[in-house]
Amino acid sequence: MPSRGLQYPGSFAEVRAWFPDDEACMDYLDWLRWPAGPVCPACGHTAASAAVVSGRVWRCGACTKRVSRTAGTIFQDTRTPLTVWFAAGWYMTADPGGVSALTMQKLLGLGSYQTAWAMLHRYRTAMVRPGRELLSGRVEVDETLLGGEQPGPRGRGALGKTLVVIAVELLEPKGYGRARMKVITDASASSLREFLLATVEPGATVVSDGWSGYPNACQEWFEHEPHAIAGSGSQAHELLPAVHRVASLCKRWLMGTHQGRVEPEHLRAYLEEFCFRFNRRHARARGLLFYRLLQNAVHADPLTYRQMVANPQPKAVTPTGVLGARSRPGSLALPPEDRPWRTTTDLE
Repeated sequence: MPSRGLQYPGSFAEVRAWFPDDEACMDYLDWLRWPAGPVCPACGHTAASAAVVSGRVWRCGACTKRVSRTAGTIFQDTRTPLTVWFAAGWYMTADPGGVSALTMQKLLGLGSYQTAWAMLHRYRTAMVRPGRELLSGRVEVDETLLGGEQPGPRGRGALGKTLVVIAVELLEPKGYGRARMKVITDASASSLREFLLATVEPGATVVSDGWSGYPNACQEWFEHEPHAIAGSGSQAHELLPAVHRVASLCKRWLMGTHQGRVEPEHLRAYLEEFCFRFNRRHARARGLLFYRLLQNAVHADPLTYRQMVANPQPKAVTPTGVLGARSRPGSLALPPEDRPWRTTTDLE
């Protein structure tokens, strides 16, 4: 198990002390990605045997191939200094409520909202670890609706909302384990079955309400434990408390941190961020989340801004901060100024 002070920093002060410049950040990413030394993608040699590292590029001593140290990660081709990336990663994981792109722009002094949003969105894509373990035991499953309200029918046919299915492990004798959330097009048996097969371990018990889609979704893969709400005399949150607790926390987070301004096309990434934080709510140190995020980031596929934007359409008004030639965001490794507060005696 990683330890504070050895594998990860425990506070933002330690983040700044550990990573004062881009080279320190790069060395940490190298260590997370290649604990035994960088591996040449062409010949398989490692830096420990014959490689020279220089800036963001290292050259294999065996085949002389030049390899970018950030290639194949979310940091590939980034113009933003790694010191800024690391600060963004800390702010994103240290606060249980996360951080919005607008707040991140102000905290880091970024020139545009788009830069802050793209950094956070790339981090969100790294929060899903490939090959992660499936939920097991007794798993509570239900759907909820997220999004703004519009006039019209309520429930599964509501307008202006996005349908999301939630699965939460039930621990014995009490308590909740890990959670998974996914945007689905409808609550049909085929949609629910696809979610269950990708999320829940075969043979586990699926605890649901009386919706007719669940028996066909479970079939021979899962044990099914239905709790029909109609005629039971109980409320839905009493029969299925886990999924309702998670849904309530997620809605509060979206309305609080993000002011409810999350486009349906991007909701999936926000749900992954919520589950990443929820599933690590008992972590003994916030720095451990920072460590896990960067550990996933060096193995996540790179994304371009155009790939991240769901509907790339020209803006009616050009956003501030993107006029003229593109500029490189300022680094947090800049040397301190000579105490500007000493240059004046005006105490107004």
